[in-house]
Amino acid sequence: MIFNVLTLYPEIIRQYRQTGIIGRGFASGAITINAFNIRDFSLDKHSRTDDYAYGGADGMLMTPQPVYDAVMAVKCGRDIPVIFFSPRGKKFTTATAKEYSTKSEVILLCGHYEGIDKRALDLTVTEEISIGDYIVTGGHIPAMCFMDAVSRYVPGVLGGSQNAFNESFENGLLEYDQYTRPANFMGRSVPEVLLSGNTAAIAKYKAEQSLEITRRLRPDLLKDDED
Repeated sequence: MIFNVLTLYPEIIRQYRQTGIIGRGFASGAITINAFNIRDFSLDKHSRTDDYAYGGADGMLMTPQPVYDAVMAVKCGRDIPVIFFSPRGKKFTTATAKEYSTKSEVILLCGHYEGIDKRALDLTVTEEISIGDYIVTGGHIPAMCFMDAVSRYVPGVLGGSQNAFNESFENGLLEYDQYTRPANFMGRSVPEVLLSGNTAAIAKYKAEQSLEITRRLRPDLLKDDED
């Protein structure tokens, strides 16, 4: 899968693609992460990409020309989904990550400052996505979250083929608690069932734990499931 990231800070994306599981997926060719500097597409003699907003507003706004030209250059006439990260967007979920993991290529448009001129968005963006009800300093941050979550479902990225399907939210529930050695730590013991070797009992315990933890910490997930 190919991720094309359009940002004012491509160096952050280039560093990100070299580390951890994403780095291994990138090195193996399971995923490709291209980082493009929107500033390189500016026709301004000083390579400016921002200006004051009409009507008065705090901060600066990204101008439409470099954004539009950057997207068009990467698309090169091809039909590629273009995602813009915004608090106004659709909530990013596991289902969204799975959906996009089946795409061969996407463009991730990262806003900065106070955002991007609406005309550029109207002309280029196919979907707006939000990673939560809070504000971060730039679109490169949700872009990295998006790539991380989506890449987990791309074959060849994770070590075990089923790893991504055993995590929280996969069945609408939070994940069960997990333990490793030693069996006793500062007077706290691992639940006996996990040491029993009884596969059926362990599976039942994990399912019950997932339900109990979800009911206690995220009851909204159960309500959504009921709806």
